[in-house]
Amino acid sequence: MRGRRAAIAGIFAALASPMVAFAADDTARTYTAPTRAYDWTITLGAEGREEPLFQGSSRERLRPYPIFAVRRYGAPEPFRGPRDGLDIAVVDEGKFQLGPVGQLVYSQRDKSDFPAVRSLGNVPWAAEVGIFAQYWWVPWLRSRVEVRQGFNGHHGIVSDITTDAVLSVTPQWTLSAGPRLTLATTPAVSPYFSISPVQAVLSGLPVYDAKGGIKSYGAGAQARYLWTPQLATHVFIEYERLTGDVSGSPLVTQRGSPDQVTIGFGATQAFDIKSPW
Repeated sequence: MRGRRAAIAGIFAALASPMVAFAADDTARTYTAPTRAYDWTITLGAEGREEPLFQGSSRERLRPYPIFAVRRYGAPEPFRGPRDGLDIAVVDEGKFQLGPVGQLVYSQRDKSDFPAVRSLGNVPWAAEVGIFAQYWWVPWLRSRVEVRQGFNGHHGIVSDITTDAVLSVTPQWTLSAGPRLTLATTPAVSPYFSISPVQAVLSGLPVYDAKGGIKSYGAGAQARYLWTPQLATHVFIEYERLTGDVSGSPLVTQRGSPDQVTIGFGATQAFDIKSPW
């Protein structure tokens, strides 16, 4: 009896082994590891700025500007200051970020815009491309440096140095403020502030040769409101005082002002995407 039971058990084991092996093999073939739903978060937006009509102007004009940022999916949204260019952090070590940056400088001197510069000729728009680095000293204090090379409107180097205290007053409200400093080389300021002999004859202004150095210093403040985890709006004000050779230009002293104020407002929307590769 005992031998019969053993024989029957052996037969069942022999019959079951191929089915178990098939099931195991089928599971191995059909199972796939879970993947992340998204890989990147892209932030797009637009900003309107009531800014000086031209560099050194005492009058303002409203101009549109784009907003663009990329971060890894799941990473916290980084702080963006009013003076920050369009950037991508290719190095992100938590407190320290580094990567390429760009800025668009609209036509800053169009002779058809304002009688003060009508006889000085046009200065076309400029694109500035370079690198940025920023460091968070503590969770609420950030310093940032941008160094950018200009193309088209000017061919000099511009560097913005900013520091912002960033305070989350509520889960929705974020306030920030801090000092600003801008340095520029001679090729970056000459198209906007120098007066050539021909321009002097046509405009009645004295000949002037603007050199580079500390271009301006000032301060700025921003308020941002988060409507949803993806949608936010913000307003800001930036003040800069032109200094050095730039502030001594006849265009500034006789037809403009060294005090430059920009007021801005904008909105951003974040989108989660999956890499195509």
